[in-house]
Amino acid sequence: MTINIEDLLSSILGSLDRIEYIRAEDIPDIDLYMDQVTTFMESHLRTSTRNPQNDKILTKTMINNYAKNDLLPPPVRKKYSKDHVLLLIFIYYYKGILSISDIQELLKPIKERFFAKGSEFNLSSVYEEVFGLEQEQTIVMKADLEEKFRIAQKTFADAPEDSQEFLRLFSFICMLSFDVYVKTLLVEKMIDGFVKKKNEGEYRKSKGQEDKDTAVRSGRED
Repeated sequence: MTINIEDLLSSILGSLDRIEYIRAEDIPDIDLYMDQVTTFMESHLRTSTRNPQNDKILTKTMINNYAKNDLLPPPVRKKYSKDHVLLLIFIYYYKGILSISDIQELLKPIKERFFAKGSEFNLSSVYEEVFGLEQEQTIVMKADLEEKFRIAQKTFADAPEDSQEFLRLFSFICMLSFDVYVKTLLVEKMIDGFVKKKNEGEYRKSKGQEDKDTAVRSGRED
C-alpha cells in the first residue's frame, strides 16, 4: 500500500497539537477519592494514548503500586490531594522512558521539598514552571521532526523503487529512535550524577558525625 508522505508528515505534526496538557489550575482544589482521580486522568489524557479506545491511563492497581514503590505518598483518609495528582502526572510521562528506581530518585527531592508545603513556591509552582515550556518546545519539536523527515526522504535513492518508501520510513523511525535513546541516556546519567552526589554528601555527613563521636569518647577516656 502506498503511503502519502506529505499526509503522513501532516498527521505526525498534528498529533503534537493534540497532546493533552493538564494545567495545575485544572486540577480540583479538593481532595479526591481514587475513583475520582482515575476518572480525572482518563478524561484529560485519553487522546495522548496510542489506542484511545483500549489503553488505560491510570488504574487503582497502578496507584497502589506507585505508593508501594515510594513514588507517591499515601492518601490521607483514602483521599488524594492536588499534589498527589501532580505527582501522578509526572509519573505518567516518566514511566514510558525511565525505570521505577530512576523515577523514585527523581521524585524523592520533589516530594521532600515541595509536597504539601505551605510556602508560595510549592509543587504547583514547580509543575507550572516545567510544563509552561510546552508550547515553545512543541514549536521546536515540529521543526526538528520536519528536518528529520526531509533528511529521511533523501535516503536510499539507489534502492529498488518498490522498496524506497518503506526504507525511507524506516530511516525516519531510526532517526527518531536514536534521538529518544540519546536523550534517555542523558536523563539516566543526570539521575546517576545527583544520586552519587547525594550519597557522597550523606557519607561526609555520617563520617563527620562519626569523627565527632570518636572525639567525644576520646575526651571521656582522657
